[in-house]
Amino acid sequence: MQKYSRNSRISAITKILIENPHKIMSLNYFSEMLNAAKSTISEDILVIREVLEAMDMGRVETIAGATGGVRYLARMGTAEEEAFAEKICETLRDRSRIVPGNFLYITDIMLDPTIVHKAGIILASKFAKAKADYIITVETKGIPLAYEVARYLGVPLIVARKNAKVTEGTSVTINYVSGTTGRLGNMGLAKRTLKSSSKCLFIDDFLRAGGTVHGISDLLQEFDSELIGIGVLVDTKEVPKKMPTSYVSLVDYHGIDEEGNITVTVSGKA
Repeated sequence: MQKYSRNSRISAITKILIENPHKIMSLNYFSEMLNAAKSTISEDILVIREVLEAMDMGRVETIAGATGGVRYLARMGTAEEEAFAEKICETLRDRSRIVPGNFLYITDIMLDPTIVHKAGIILASKFAKAKADYIITVETKGIPLAYEVARYLGVPLIVARKNAKVTEGTSVTINYVSGTTGRLGNMGLAKRTLKSSSKCLFIDDFLRAGGTVHGISDLLQEFDSELIGIGVLVDTKEVPKKMPTSYVSLVDYHGIDEEGNITVTVSGKA
């Protein structure tokens, strides 16, 4: 069997860990794949861990026990997080983004792979210790962000639909009041979507009054499951809200003044 140099082993291990975030990979797996002793693999992983942490590019965590191994946890440095959030703020301050009803146009941001990728890493790192079983979102433009968070946490993504699909079988549907429009809406999940007693994180693009969040919470209760956290890209501070659980946002939207200026700040730095 072919022998690999240390540089080759480190490159391969790094690629595999980063492509499988939050997944525990055994030393035996790397040992057999790279034809190297476990002690050698351990030394390679130590180098990877030190470099990633020194450059704020994530963390390699060791899991003890018979079923243990190592796993990669995505993370971004504080300075890089703030710079990213500030760039989002600058983009949102563009007056041309104001649409009728004094709403902000953010669809292009939510469909930009680079932005969604980085936002996904940041939100995933905030909930790394939450031990969620699923990421849940609604059938809107928040899906790409929710997918990225699910990928970096290594859990499935489920989507609450506004209209049931016959191809998904029997569904559970509830009514809720939209915090954006104030109208009564409905959302549902197929019965086979998630297991009972699951813990879920809700990820979305924009948080207004929290009507959708309460709807998601009520829907999860129908499955004997619970909402353990909320993560959004933009949180509006214009409307008071009472959330069923704590939430994390990257950017705070404070509204539009009489001159048409948009006030947006990095969350927690108003």
